[in-house]
Amino acid sequence: MSRLIYIVVSFTLALTACSTNQKENQIIDETATARLDSTLQSFLETGAVAGVSALIYEDGEEVYFNAEGYADRENEVQMARNTIVQIFSMTKPITGVALMQLYEDGAFELDDPISMYAPDLGELTVYEGMDEKGNPILVEPNRELTIRDLTRHTAGFANDPNAEYVGPILAEKNPMNREHTLGEFADRLWDIPLVFHPGEQWYYGMSVDMQAFMVELFSGVPFDEYVWRNILNPLGMDQTRYFVPESDRDRFAAVYSSAEGDSLQRVPDEQALSFNTNTWALTPGGWGYTSTLDDYMKFTQMLVNEGELNGTRILEPETVELMATNQLSEEVTERHFLPSKGQVGFGIDFAVRVRPPQSPEENNGVVGEFFWDGLASTLFWVDPENELTAVFFTQKLPFDGSLHKEFRDAVYGPL
Repeated sequence: MSRLIYIVVSFTLALTACSTNQKENQIIDETATARLDSTLQSFLETGAVAGVSALIYEDGEEVYFNAEGYADRENEVQMARNTIVQIFSMTKPITGVALMQLYEDGAFELDDPISMYAPDLGELTVYEGMDEKGNPILVEPNRELTIRDLTRHTAGFANDPNAEYVGPILAEKNPMNREHTLGEFADRLWDIPLVFHPGEQWYYGMSVDMQAFMVELFSGVPFDEYVWRNILNPLGMDQTRYFVPESDRDRFAAVYSSAEGDSLQRVPDEQALSFNTNTWALTPGGWGYTSTLDDYMKFTQMLVNEGELNGTRILEPETVELMATNQLSEEVTERHFLPSKGQVGFGIDFAVRVRPPQSPEENNGVVGEFFWDGLASTLFWVDPENELTAVFFTQKLPFDGSLHKEFRDAVYGPL
């Protein structure tokens, strides 16, 4: 009997120690909560944003929520948990998940040439400058453009209408015209010379919109319908959509803009909200969705749970790991604005942290995290080491990375 009592007491002490250790190691404790509240309030006090909200889960449980300021300042509509915002490029990881579901089904391999599946798009050329007579130098790519290039932004697609020679062609072809289907988008994009050979640089652009076209090609289903059937509906993400109906527009956040040193000005709704308050032929993979904090948190929780949420499996664990693994070699030294995100590489539609921050000025975070953000200064990340996911919403233009820096410091503590 004494031996049984000893075992029971020892087990109880072990559980207590484990519980205490978990509490000590928790990221979002009372100190972090106070930092977060203070940080969000400071964004309002300094006039950096009109409204801001944040939701954090740790170990599968909600550990922080707050909303400050206005979703619609002029009409005094408070920023709230169910506020609908434009997530812009936070659409991209959803598209990546859709594509990788088809990868799991055996529809393609990452290093397959796109021409294997879409030969009708024709031949690509690469612009290498002007010759001495002022004629463009157009050459064949050094190698074929692959699906992996699309997933890691190494395709070479033009993205600057002011660029030499290619810029005017991009403006003329206007592949992202809202009246175009994804097929028409792809046809027009393929007619524009690449600005570098596939794999040579990391350059942000329309690669993920091409992924959406590939999803349609592989599945035989319209992209938006495929995403609804296979990701959004299974996860219960009924607030994540392109079109916001009239009945929900009282929750749709306004967009605000400020130049450095200027006060926030509301972007006219007919301009800022027009994509999501009308129906269009274009269903872009790189931007366009709206969402709420809780809806997008379901997506991040699926990812931190290695592809599963509440018994619903969206991806296999190995696929999530592949997506969250850096796909850029050290030879890719030209990386557009990616270095501004910190010590990161790029996986499949996520930035991936490969080293700890090297200075207090850099974005805070944990090696192994994967994340992305949106044009109106939204942000999410997945921290597998701490089983932590964070979603940060505001609607501010131009993109303000300083908000993310301060929010990350509030979560983890300043470096």
